[in-house]
Amino acid sequence: MRFKVFVPLVAAAFVLTACTSGNQKETAGTVLGGVGGAVLGSQIGGGSGRLIATAIGTLAGAVIGNQIGQGLDKVDRLELQKAETQAHQAPVGQTIVWNNPDSGNSGTVTPVRDGRSSTTGAYCREYQTTVTVGGKQQDAYGTACQQPDGSWKVIDS
Repeated sequence: MRFKVFVPLVAAAFVLTACTSGNQKETAGTVLGGVGGAVLGSQIGGGSGRLIATAIGTLAGAVIGNQIGQGLDKVDRLELQKAETQAHQAPVGQTIVWNNPDSGNSGTVTPVRDGRSSTTGAYCREYQTTVTVGGKQQDAYGTACQQPDGSWKVIDS
């Protein structure tokens, strides 16, 4: 059932990218935000209520992701990536802070829970991330799992 709901919502997130101005950061933010919103929304309610929550989550996530994508420059993304890498090894609950004094943008990455995937057995961590762009803070949650080669892959965002 989740697959039937998830595929159309991912497609909707891609369709929403047509509304952006063509900026790659906005497009990526819209798609990732839409997918993340769909995942979060799908965890709420049951039956048609879950479908509505998933649709609302997709739209809200796409809008938020688009706004974040508008404001993060290359240095911001590199700083965020370094914070995410540090968070893979940090103790659960330890907040990793990043900032870019040139843009004024900043954020945090906090691992909030870890464990093993019930489907693959991979070591996974859930994260809470905040990004502040232009004085506006956005919050996101996601899960990353360690791959056999030691790299990390986001599975929910």
